[in-house]
Amino acid sequence: MSRADGKPQPDWRNPVHLLAFGLGSGAAPKAPGTFGTLAAVPLYFLLQPLAPWSYLLVVTAMFFIGVWLCDRTSKDLGVHDHGGIVWDEWVGFLLTLWLAPAGPGWLIGGFVLFRIFDIWKPWPIGWLDRRVGGGWGIMLDDIVAGLYGLMLLQLAACFLF
Repeated sequence: MSRADGKPQPDWRNPVHLLAFGLGSGAAPKAPGTFGTLAAVPLYFLLQPLAPWSYLLVVTAMFFIGVWLCDRTSKDLGVHDHGGIVWDEWVGFLLTLWLAPAGPGWLIGGFVLFRIFDIWKPWPIGWLDRRVGGGWGIMLDDIVAGLYGLMLLQLAACFLF
């Protein structure tokens, strides 16, 4: 199914598409990655009380589920990395916030850092985005962006505490 502008659209009745599109947040007409990342904030609040290794286990499971979800959805839509697929943003953002101190400033800081790295795509993020195909490629560049955000957020926490 395509919109009037020719972009393929997910089948909202398909739970795989619904999840890959971040419960619809990736369907935003502008900045779907940013809206998709914002949609992960409630999930972060659910995960935040978990012990650090439990949190990481959930994020790791989401990564492996995401490889399959994103691969299946991109194949169904016939597009390598449709901009509306934001499950990868959810996982990368949640990775950035792993071990983050509680508080709105840290949440906002993690959001900004993740989005900067996801958009800017410094090495090897851009390389992964261009060279690795399928669900692995869709997920891996956001995992590295999430790791970069995690490292900077943790450095900030070390210097501010």
